[in-house]
Amino acid sequence: MKTSNFVPLALAVTACLCTTPASAADTVSDYPNRPVRMLVPNAPGSSVDTLSRIVASKLGEVLGQQVVADNRAGAGGIIGMEIAKAATPDGYTMISATTAASTVAVLLQKNPSFDPVKDYDYVAQFAETPNMLVVNPSLPVKSVKELIDYCKGKQGQVNMASAGSGSQSHLSGAYFMQAGNFPSLHVPYKGGGASVASVIAGESHWTLTPAPAVMSYVNSGRLRAIGHSLPKPSPLMPNIPPIANTVPGFDYSGWQGFFVPKGTPKAITDKLRTALIKTMEQPEVKKLLAVQATEIVIRGPAEFRKVVQESMVKNGKVIKAVGLKVD
Repeated sequence: MKTSNFVPLALAVTACLCTTPASAADTVSDYPNRPVRMLVPNAPGSSVDTLSRIVASKLGEVLGQQVVADNRAGAGGIIGMEIAKAATPDGYTMISATTAASTVAVLLQKNPSFDPVKDYDYVAQFAETPNMLVVNPSLPVKSVKELIDYCKGKQGQVNMASAGSGSQSHLSGAYFMQAGNFPSLHVPYKGGGASVASVIAGESHWTLTPAPAVMSYVNSGRLRAIGHSLPKPSPLMPNIPPIANTVPGFDYSGWQGFFVPKGTPKAITDKLRTALIKTMEQPEVKKLLAVQATEIVIRGPAEFRKVVQESMVKNGKVIKAVGLKVD
């Protein structure tokens, strides 16, 4: 009796063991069979939003399913990062990870709610973005030196706009003021789009913000670009000098890539990475990112994780140097 009862049970277990890998394989081969959500931890109109949507449009074509942008701005990117951390790891949620949301925001938390190095699986980095120093065209400055001198002469009456406390534009602007030894009043807005709009409207006088947030306005003459944050001249910005030409050693730019929730099947993450690489090779994508003064840089999971780790160290030093408070 014991033997006859055991045999069907053993066969059932064996059948489960045999069919489970096949089912998993079917899931991967069938992926994606519905739209993929791309969390954007920034407001619409921000640099992160701009680049994310350029890539998402073409990535969806490569995957054969729409990649839908889901803006979850707030708390310097923390809200979006927390949603991504808690999402189901099935390949249908990814997050557009950036310097500010992934490293700056968490460094400003007294009790961090996520760890950018350990709490996510990495797809790939796809871009490096310089910060662009722009002013309202009515401001009587046409160079980095002239802006510094103008701010010194006005003694705190010149406004610097940022996308909010702890944002990349806040940190880069504060670091620039500290390195250039000049005063300006920090005016935080709710997102990159709002902060850039304030400079266009003349409510604020300048901002040092990721290039994709401002290049269309620079090209149309609504903003004047007077410097960028890369340490050397760039062919993407041939007529705009590095801030480092005036403030020696200044170097503060950002990166962007995709994370997925921890535990996402490796085969799915690999499929996403292959699709992303193919997407970034398309001439139209290259052209669109060049217009945004953004360099395409592909780094796989291990290299990308190292970039994030190094970013944590560098931003920790910058936060300390400019005296930002940890909440």
